[in-house]
Amino acid sequence: MNVHDSERLSGLLEEAGYVRAPEGAGEGDDAFADIVVFNTCAVRENADNRLYGNLGRLAPVKARRPGMQIAVGGCLAQKDRDTIVKKAPWVDVVFGTHNIGSLPVLLERARIQEEAQVEIAESLEAFPSTLPTRRESAYAAWVSISVGCNNTCTFCIVPALRGKEKDRRPGDILAEVEALVAEGVSEITLLGQNVNAYGSDIGDREAFSKLLRACGKVAGLERVRFTSPHPRDFTDDVIAAMAETDNVMPQLHMPLQSGSDAVLKAMRRSYRQERYLGIIEKVRAAMPDAAISTDIIVGFPGETDADFEQTLHVVREARFAQAFTFQYSKRPGTPAAEMDGQVPKAVVQERYERLVALQEEISWEENKKQVGRTVEVLVAEGEGRKDGATRRLSGRAPDNRLVHFTRPEESVRPGDVVTVDITYAAPHHLLAEGPARGVRRTRAGDAWERRNAAEAKKTAGVMLGLPTVGAPPPVAVPAAGCGCD
Repeated sequence: MNVHDSERLSGLLEEAGYVRAPEGAGEGDDAFADIVVFNTCAVRENADNRLYGNLGRLAPVKARRPGMQIAVGGCLAQKDRDTIVKKAPWVDVVFGTHNIGSLPVLLERARIQEEAQVEIAESLEAFPSTLPTRRESAYAAWVSISVGCNNTCTFCIVPALRGKEKDRRPGDILAEVEALVAEGVSEITLLGQNVNAYGSDIGDREAFSKLLRACGKVAGLERVRFTSPHPRDFTDDVIAAMAETDNVMPQLHMPLQSGSDAVLKAMRRSYRQERYLGIIEKVRAAMPDAAISTDIIVGFPGETDADFEQTLHVVREARFAQAFTFQYSKRPGTPAAEMDGQVPKAVVQERYERLVALQEEISWEENKKQVGRTVEVLVAEGEGRKDGATRRLSGRAPDNRLVHFTRPEESVRPGDVVTVDITYAAPHHLLAEGPARGVRRTRAGDAWERRNAAEAKKTAGVMLGLPTVGAPPPVAVPAAGCGCD
């Protein structure tokens, strides 16, 4: 969700006449950004540390560059407000989660008044999807269906910063999806803080399953995903819609957080171990090849050895393809931060290492089951860091597993689809080392090619210092980055 918000921030700035800084420009280069935007997260303490560390690093850079501006937005800005300017008085703009559309105006006001602008809206001004967006991918896109959250999990500060759930009208969502497909997008991911609670704000408990089925009728849309659902709202009609809608992918990311009923109760999670495993069982019955991933917190206040063993039990039973594991991070302002029984760091670390080791073993075993299968891989950009050295390309299988494959002889672009045989499995990726069975050039690949050519032309203009007609002189703006992990 923060990545998609960053796309909106970039879109707003480009519409205001700014252009992105040349990639690779260092802090001492003349081409380094005149504006730097931090889009922050507040879920974990490490985000705070990284933000203030980065701001400190930029202070001398700004001192050497008259007119340079720094803006901080997102959840940490919503939470800390005036604290950011007190800790880093060289910051020019602070804006919150509800008013990201104000960024260009705030930057201009800070420039004219020569003082920091702090503007934090307490409620959503307009649904963010109405804002211009500079999408990072030409072939895959995020689509927000709701913002905010009605849950009260004791460890989570997000509802206090994002507000109550607000749903978009189904017609608006489908109009955006259809427009994206017309531009060449072949894969969308539906986004919500609690994505399958969609409909609670508009009074339709089956709205999410209806939305999945409606996406299945959009011609040219090949892949539909969604993140992140809550077990409380995971109903049978959603499972049926996933199984019966051809372009909804056999993939599910559903946070567990803990396998202990006692800890789940203390977390104020409205399900228990039996309910969670029951959902997994139903999903696998409807979609036997579905890859299921999760989030788990280790060391929540009051967690005993017996509680932790229950988490390990669920991991063994569920056999997740992947798990994002976190050590509990105390967030001021949440009920859990004040709870008794805070678990010592050494104990949390030991449990965390045991959990990671178990999940690594299961991930590898589950990936080995993919060897010998033939899969269609949507070619991606930036997924394989070693692709240049190994002469491979990378992409995602329908179940979202990462696949590295031998580069075919014919031209292949991000957004195209390559059919390959899986020959090797590692815990976090698959390899297809033989020749491809087939290459399908797609409209999504055409869109990537057009965009790549346009970006190259624009970058060349920036490097030459050519102003955009009808816009202010170019001011380099890097992609806004999330301050979380």
